[in-house]
Amino acid sequence: MAAEKIHLSKEKETLLITLYGKALESRLPGSLLRDRFADEAVGRIDYDFPRLKVDRNLAAGLAARARIMDDWVRDFLKRNADAVVLHLGCGLDTRFQRIDPPAGVDWFDVDYPEVIDLRRKLYPAKPNHHLVSASVAELEWLDAIAKDRPAMVVAEGLTPYLRPEAGRRLFSALVERLPRGEIVCEVYSELGLKFVRNSPACKATGADLYWAIDDPCELERAAPGLRLLEDRSAYDAETAARMSLPVRVFIFFWGLIPALRRIGRLLRFGFGPA
Repeated sequence: MAAEKIHLSKEKETLLITLYGKALESRLPGSLLRDRFADEAVGRIDYDFPRLKVDRNLAAGLAARARIMDDWVRDFLKRNADAVVLHLGCGLDTRFQRIDPPAGVDWFDVDYPEVIDLRRKLYPAKPNHHLVSASVAELEWLDAIAKDRPAMVVAEGLTPYLRPEAGRRLFSALVERLPRGEIVCEVYSELGLKFVRNSPACKATGADLYWAIDDPCELERAAPGLRLLEDRSAYDAETAARMSLPVRVFIFFWGLIPALRRIGRLLRFGFGPA
């Protein structure tokens, strides 16, 4: 089978960073994520992945973040067997394959048309797996989502690429139009965005980052009815142990200094009736 050529740039190209990082981490002994699906996808893509400069530290961080979000989704689906899952800005992530949701769950992967076209070429179709070709910021795609079922919304790595006003409109629309559920997302502070902008991987793509979120209350104000359930870092002791010594030292001080603790966080919100 011929490899798929990639013609993506800037923000869209960054989806290859996360795919490649998860594939690399999954090749390691004792992998956190064990994402063989990402590794298989990388093998089917014609692209110079080393140019992205993904090292073991970034790979471990990406895997740790994904594992936490996977666990949140699994927990939600255990409690809501008839749920819909909205994976926003899904890129080429293989969360659907990793979680393998039960037949009663309808899963929607939402991203730009060229990304969804690539997903169709790389991953086999499943009856309860729906691909939505749309910008998440253009809210018309939400009209097709059931309004009578609990919803789990996943926005991994999405918020920095949204314009702040568009991001607030998106969160508000999700809470207004869906009956109840949870939203899990990754956010970066102003300082965090500076770190990401200056990372070798981000510089390799030329991606622009816009939305910094210093306080989760910003999202609660943007979407009344949203309530913070969990606020955590992806970098626990197990993750840090897989990284280089300088990064382990940084993570140690990260936990001691408030400004560093807010650099990047994983947030879980609830909305609608508890």
